[in-house]
Amino acid sequence: MTSDLEVMLLGELRVIAGGSEVALPASRKARALLGFLVATGRPHRRERLCDLLWDLPSDPKAALRWALTKLRKVVDTPARSRIVADRERVGFVADGAVVDTRRIYSRLAVSGAELPFPELEAMAARLEEVFLDGLDDAGDEAFAAWLVAEREDARAARLDVLRRLATHPAAGPAGEKWRRVWRAADPSAGPDDGPDDGPAAPVARIQSRAAERPARAARARRTALQTQRIGFCEAEDGAKIAFASVGDGPPLLKAANWLNHLEFDWASPIWGRSFAELARFRSFIRYDERGCGLSDWDVVDLGFDAFVSDLEAVADKLGLERFPLLGISQGCAVSIEYAVRHPERVSGLILFGGYAAGWRHLASPEEQARREAVLTLTKLGWGTDNPAYRHIFSKTFMPDAGPEVLDWFDDFQRQTASPDNAARFQDAFGLIDVRDRLAQVRVPTLVLHSRHDQRIPLDMGRAIASAIPDAQFVVLESRNHILLDNEPAWRKAYLAVGRFLAEHGI
Repeated sequence: MTSDLEVMLLGELRVIAGGSEVALPASRKARALLGFLVATGRPHRRERLCDLLWDLPSDPKAALRWALTKLRKVVDTPARSRIVADRERVGFVADGAVVDTRRIYSRLAVSGAELPFPELEAMAARLEEVFLDGLDDAGDEAFAAWLVAEREDARAARLDVLRRLATHPAAGPAGEKWRRVWRAADPSAGPDDGPDDGPAAPVARIQSRAAERPARAARARRTALQTQRIGFCEAEDGAKIAFASVGDGPPLLKAANWLNHLEFDWASPIWGRSFAELARFRSFIRYDERGCGLSDWDVVDLGFDAFVSDLEAVADKLGLERFPLLGISQGCAVSIEYAVRHPERVSGLILFGGYAAGWRHLASPEEQARREAVLTLTKLGWGTDNPAYRHIFSKTFMPDAGPEVLDWFDDFQRQTASPDNAARFQDAFGLIDVRDRLAQVRVPTLVLHSRHDQRIPLDMGRAIASAIPDAQFVVLESRNHILLDNEPAWRKAYLAVGRFLAEHGI
């Protein structure tokens, strides 16, 4: 029997009625409401939906009514009403409709050997998409938490599909490919993961792995922290620079950025998963910039040339001959300068959220005055227990982060650098200028930037990409200067990095 309605929750929300795609409301909140109702499959109280999606409008109930009116035009037909609402509750009637996630999860209740190989391949392709992509900040924190949980379920389902493909009796030569994909997606997968024990095993495994994943990831990061190798080297002016490496394989060196701490980073809700991802198949090397972390805090020179000197010292100490270089924020300019000075040693540049010239060169007089005021506040309040002084940075670095992440970053900044050095860093970053070096870069370059970066505008990333010969430019749908690992932009960024490294054989 052919369905009269199909709803795609994987990827951007799509609705197909009568074989044709239906235009959805422009309102992201209305689309988020439809996705939520379809995915949950049960009625919800109106007050709950208002709280979930309309935080501070003047009339949330009116906003909900307006959204329901728009959605009825999408999913209702003269013969059937799918949006059902009374004075208390709102729900979506799914009878006769096909929902991609529901169809996939129900099929996964079948024993792995009984699912056709082509069907599993189609499932793997669908599950590669992000659940309700683009709707991350459409609601409040409860909506965001629900979205993360749904995406974890989808990821667990994908791992189960990959396992089935890797062990399918009809896989043939393709089995080796799917075994590589499976183990790349789930390093905990092993050769002992065999056939299912019965029809209920796949569903149980999905639920079990979804529940275990956060704890397993945390354990993996703790293990990495315990096994990372920390050493020290001496920069040209005698400053002691702390560096660390973790993982095996070809090296990937990350330039320092605001702010680092080799020990605290791994426990970070911001950097932990990102660094673990980078260290999966490489020897991932990073270091604490002079003036912060485990490197010397009491230094005379805290300027751009000294930052480049620190990078040179680490690369020389480790005897790195040729390697890709990762720069984040002001680390991009440091990486660019190093690549121009040492083109024979850099195999590629990965630049995220960067700028070629600091605020003292490009900011308006009003913006410069604001920056000077923040400098003064930093000197006076950075080291106090009041996080407000550091919160200025936290909110512009990660405007979409939850309170717990912001609190962690506030405290992290205080522990990582002294008030005087925090102010000196801001001054030094404002003086950066490598605009005349961009055209001299002669290595493959990937530039990534958040479209709505609240710290470094997108135009600055675009300027870097347009001036470096043949640079690739990837725009990420995010407001965060530091990507959070629960947003789709994070996944897009790491997929782009993986493709870039593979394309250039780096």
